[in-house]
Amino acid sequence: MTKFHLVQSDLVWEHIDANLEHLEHQISSIRSGAIILPEMFSTGFSMASAKLAESMTGKAVTWLTKQATQKQVYICGSIIIEEDSRYFNRFVWVSPDGALTTYDKRHLFRMAGEHHYYAAGAEQVQLSINDMQLRPQVCYDLRFPAWNRNTTGYDVLVYVANWPAARRQHWMTLLQARAIENLSYVIAVNRVGKDGNDIEYAGDSCVIDPWGNYLLKMDAEERIGTVDLDLVSLRAYRESFPAHLDADTLDIK
Repeated sequence: MTKFHLVQSDLVWEHIDANLEHLEHQISSIRSGAIILPEMFSTGFSMASAKLAESMTGKAVTWLTKQATQKQVYICGSIIIEEDSRYFNRFVWVSPDGALTTYDKRHLFRMAGEHHYYAAGAEQVQLSINDMQLRPQVCYDLRFPAWNRNTTGYDVLVYVANWPAARRQHWMTLLQARAIENLSYVIAVNRVGKDGNDIEYAGDSCVIDPWGNYLLKMDAEERIGTVDLDLVSLRAYRESFPAHLDADTLDIK
């Protein structure tokens, strides 16, 4: 069994220090497993990339590394990162030994102009915790099933998001679809509250099993939800219902 902690939090608009302080208080009692924070957890979903971006040695990454190494946990979420004069909405995963793995959001939300302020990622990443293989994704990536397709045998799809309440039905429906079609667990962490653009977020962070059942379903309150995921039952389900053997071949790495 592997323990995952979903941190559903309100975020202070474009205020890195305030968010890190608040999140540190929220996760203060966690001492095992993996901690999953929302998309752009240090700033909110802002297009002010030039103003807010940091390097991979900046405040938020340093804070993640401190939490991981001191607590001896895995911790992740996405951050605004500047690299080679470009800006990325970057998912950062830190292991208990301080090792970093990153994934840059592939699908940029054009309806908010994200593609004008950020560069798109080009490669998938696979993470490992205990014997579980994880595939990280960021918010709008959820809408693109070909990009999410399980061609590498991952066990868990992990989504971090700032998904608006106005489209919460899409969020819940698509998450269930990704779990069912990929024969995998889905972990999805969204924020709550309102951002600086007066956009409301309903939370709905959740964990879904490959049958499409909710193992954890959160409301619109700021809180942490914890779940243990079982790799044995997942493998048994795939053996009894091996739909992946009939999947179309796609050129996705």
